[in-house]
Amino acid sequence: MIIVAAFPLGPDGFPVGWPEDYGLHTLGWDVLTWGHEHLAHPDGDQAGLPWDWTRLQGRFVVWWFAVDDAGRFLFDRSQVVLPKGAGKSPMAAALGCCAMGARVVFDGWDSAGEPVGREQPSPWVQLAAVSQDQTENTMSLVIPMLRDGEAAKTIPGLDLGLTRIFTVNGKLEPVTASAPSREGQRLTDAVLDEPHLMLPGNGGLRLAATIRRNLGKMRGRSIETTNTWRAGEDSVAEATSRAADLAAEGKTRTARILRMHPFAVVPDLADEETLRAELAVLYADAPWIDLGRIVSEVYDLNTLPGDARRYYLNEVTSADDALVTAAQYDQCRVDDSLADGDVVTLGFDGGKTDDATALVASRVADRLFDPVGIWERPVGVRDWTVDREAVDEAVHRCFRRFNVVGFYADVALWESYIDRWSQEFRGGLKVKASTSSAVGWDMRSRLQLATRATERLTAAIRHGQLRHTGDVVLRRHVLNARLRENRYGQSFGKETRESPNKVDGFAAMQLADMARHDLLESGWKPKSTGRGRVVVLN
Repeated sequence: MIIVAAFPLGPDGFPVGWPEDYGLHTLGWDVLTWGHEHLAHPDGDQAGLPWDWTRLQGRFVVWWFAVDDAGRFLFDRSQVVLPKGAGKSPMAAALGCCAMGARVVFDGWDSAGEPVGREQPSPWVQLAAVSQDQTENTMSLVIPMLRDGEAAKTIPGLDLGLTRIFTVNGKLEPVTASAPSREGQRLTDAVLDEPHLMLPGNGGLRLAATIRRNLGKMRGRSIETTNTWRAGEDSVAEATSRAADLAAEGKTRTARILRMHPFAVVPDLADEETLRAELAVLYADAPWIDLGRIVSEVYDLNTLPGDARRYYLNEVTSADDALVTAAQYDQCRVDDSLADGDVVTLGFDGGKTDDATALVASRVADRLFDPVGIWERPVGVRDWTVDREAVDEAVHRCFRRFNVVGFYADVALWESYIDRWSQEFRGGLKVKASTSSAVGWDMRSRLQLATRATERLTAAIRHGQLRHTGDVVLRRHVLNARLRENRYGQSFGKETRESPNKVDGFAAMQLADMARHDLLESGWKPKSTGRGRVVVLN
């Protein structure tokens, strides 16, 4: 079976290209055609005219209805995260309507080997939200879409009520978190609207969990349409995003989540030129948006910077004590990678059971960071120990592939391996971790130097003075890191001592950067490689 982790994903978390690019089939084109021919624009200047999908919506629908060779949908859940005004609710409404009348059920293959669909025989579609007002927003779009389009003539027994829509054998209804238990309902489709508002304290998590269990019985599927969430609120949207991240990293079996989350990268909101350019790209699929008005909203004195980033830049805002923000880190992403023979330094932070183990390389010439490996306990596995032999092999592979001129490794929990690495590799290293070890660097006893290294690295990230490959695991570890003050300045740590959100990748990144810094400060100069690299002395 094909899973989302098998596809190359873009920065927005969405599969690159189209299903056909990978030899896959989809019912999506037929669904798009049905929507255009049977639904009407619900409001605005085009009210009553045939419904038109935007390119972004079309890509989503084609992937959402992609099937494997057995005719099984590739995805059970999906999440669409778009900025304010970009058309989330109309898209959700249109998909809810398609579930009622389009050919959305796989029904075999035609003579050309293409999938054939049929209508859902007993559709039961729910539009879920925290409050009744929120569900009414979507229902107010669904009704005119069906009423003013050809669907009113072609869906048997269509009965449009203000709070329910019935067909001969099906229905579409709004539900809220305050409603009585809905356990056991035989749902075929669900739209969770604005799940960033579905929180533990308002019944949102319970509602989402119940809906998913009910869908599971009928092999049904759910779509989330949402703004970005506040980090740390444990909303349904945040949990889904976390699960999608882990799926993309291949660390969980929950790999059947389709996600679309484009975002703008604006490290400094005061930079209006960059803001306008990034907003133009982000809202390119929403020509009805007045970008000048969005800019004005961002700069309105009553708009908090965090709200501006969440609602208009579509950015998940970082915690108040985050070491660096997502925008600051993402500005350093480049389309590049390490090559055989590159001159690099390595950083290593080792764990054993709960903490992760990370090995990160930094190219000396241009401060490009790329993780060689980050080993974490798999989701749902209790008794797990890192495969030390696999880690040891990864270290040796680095020395075979690259010209490793510095290697700093935190000694905690890995003393015997680090002693062996120090003896084995010291001859080729141009900079040593300490007077007693070529590789071992004790983070516990050198707080002042470690603190200065943290400040140096985070300043480089904030000012865009380093590069990274965009690796999703390393990114997660960097953004998990929290600012920690000590008597020497600003260091880093986890949210809490027992937090499951790991930062070991950042620690390894810092150690690699420390080795690179010490190497350059020693006066060492690399030999020219002819590849046009420039040494950045910072």
